[in-house]
Amino acid sequence: MIIKNPKIEISATSSKQYPTSGLPEIVLVGKSNVGKSSFINTMINRKKLARTSSEPGKTRQINFYNMDDKFYFVDLPGYGYSKMSKVEQEKVNHFIDEYLHIRKNISLIILLIDIRHEPGTNDKMMYDYIIHSGLPFLVLCNKADKIAITKVQNTVKDIQKILNPIGDFTFMPFSAETKIYSDDVWSILEKYI
Repeated sequence: MIIKNPKIEISATSSKQYPTSGLPEIVLVGKSNVGKSSFINTMINRKKLARTSSEPGKTRQINFYNMDDKFYFVDLPGYGYSKMSKVEQEKVNHFIDEYLHIRKNISLIILLIDIRHEPGTNDKMMYDYIIHSGLPFLVLCNKADKIAITKVQNTVKDIQKILNPIGDFTFMPFSAETKIYSDDVWSILEKYI
């Protein structure tokens, strides 16, 4: 899919600010610094629509990116950043929980996990949360360019065995650097838009 005029529509800090257009929403969740903003930029072939930061835990609001009035990419605050105060972490958790509980426009949730590390406690909790939500989801093992290409598929399978031993959900590699997996991801996203 080619996105011609993407824009950030709103950075919401409460449900009163969520867009009311009724467009489908593709929601991105994951640890701080897992590459949610880079994912958006890669998928729409832009460098700086979604701001990336080398400092984890910067996003403290829910960012709604309007994709040509077809759908939104919704970037939720990252979880599990250890230097964030408990008060800030609780606030972030509340944003995530409230959005996932009340939002009716969610078409697909994408859980991004760093392919270089086994899923941590927070990843497992988020995975379980998504499973219990009953919403469709996709797990992307991001930063696939950081390991040998010959190890990518087996590493994705290893991560799937940890989170989803039955193997009944979709786990895929992704790399914002090489972009070689973007078309495969688009083919899945288009079914939900």
